[in-house]
Amino acid sequence: MSPPDTATAIELMEQFAHRTGLAPEATPVRYLWTDAFAVCTCLGLSRAGADPGFRALARRTIGQVHAVLGHFRPDDARSGWLAGPCGQASEDHPTRAGLRIGKPMPERRTGEPFDERLEWDRDGQYFHYLTRWMQALDKAAPQLGEPAMSRWACELADTAHRAFTHRTASGQRRLYWKMSTDLSRPLVPSMGQHDPLDGLVTTLALRATADALHVPTPPLEQALADYAAMLEGNPLVTGDPLGLGGLLTDALRLGRLVRHGADGYRTLLGHILQSAAASLEYCRLRLDAPAEQRLGFRELGLAIGLAAIERLAADIAGGTSPASAPMRRLVEGLAAQAPLRAAINRFWLQPAHRAATSWTEHRDINEVMLATSLAPDGWLENGARSPAPAG
Repeated sequence: MSPPDTATAIELMEQFAHRTGLAPEATPVRYLWTDAFAVCTCLGLSRAGADPGFRALARRTIGQVHAVLGHFRPDDARSGWLAGPCGQASEDHPTRAGLRIGKPMPERRTGEPFDERLEWDRDGQYFHYLTRWMQALDKAAPQLGEPAMSRWACELADTAHRAFTHRTASGQRRLYWKMSTDLSRPLVPSMGQHDPLDGLVTTLALRATADALHVPTPPLEQALADYAAMLEGNPLVTGDPLGLGGLLTDALRLGRLVRHGADGYRTLLGHILQSAAASLEYCRLRLDAPAEQRLGFRELGLAIGLAAIERLAADIAGGTSPASAPMRRLVEGLAAQAPLRAAINRFWLQPAHRAATSWTEHRDINEVMLATSLAPDGWLENGARSPAPAG
């Protein structure tokens, strides 16, 4: 992380904080995905020696997310903490009923016709946003000295598994992609391609942190078994840059968990790396296209993933992550894409490109993802961590 990159990341995060109500006396505007990356990036900047206020900013973001997205919307007939068939949230258990996405429109009402275009702007709960928030809490717990945050992450993992997992008519276990705010009904019944992988890797990481902090957790063994079953025969190859970035990040996370004892998942790690390498051929990324035709946060997700694979390559080269010869070659081949990460960052660092509508319409998520790509340690590195249980 170079000094100019750090300085730019600091500036982006400070602007985000003021713009979204993390500064004092402002109305909070929270969005779960963006805030998960914001928490981790603030923690990373604090560890790197930036203004110690970033540590407080991470804590404040967590508090606001639970105060805003852990409650029903102001325009909902329901009020207070989220509640539904999977549980009742409270001050001590703010994630027990999940967390809203933070979309601008209310969720689709029961019986209201499905409109794919409108659904992108409607509220509810996304499984893959919940896993991102679990990851943020998992990293914050040891770094902020707050074991309760580890418990909140595990309670959210338990709720998400119970709410989103269902059995199809053929008997297969699957995950809904989007649920209602109270987790009582699916809004989009299809399954996200990488949701089971995110669920498995995140649950493994949560158990490791909870063990290190001696935090009692809900039983998560069934969740791990269900996610593993969903991954069997499920292709992971993707043409989406954001999806590929997620694969690369999960490879780093799982590689470190395998190193610390989860050896039963070594085969899955190889499958992730093979899928990521194949995805590079299909990835829909036009670096010669104008900014108006590109989505910054999707490309920056790939850039963050490439930073993750550089770390996995360093782990292997340093002997801290034993790897077979085929796995080593896969990682080295993926790490050789580092110039692509630099090209993505350079493009979106140019003010003229950030003036494009494609950037300004998604300014918060774009700028936080850019800050994370420039200063990725907070998202990619862990706090204190004990050996993970074997898979």
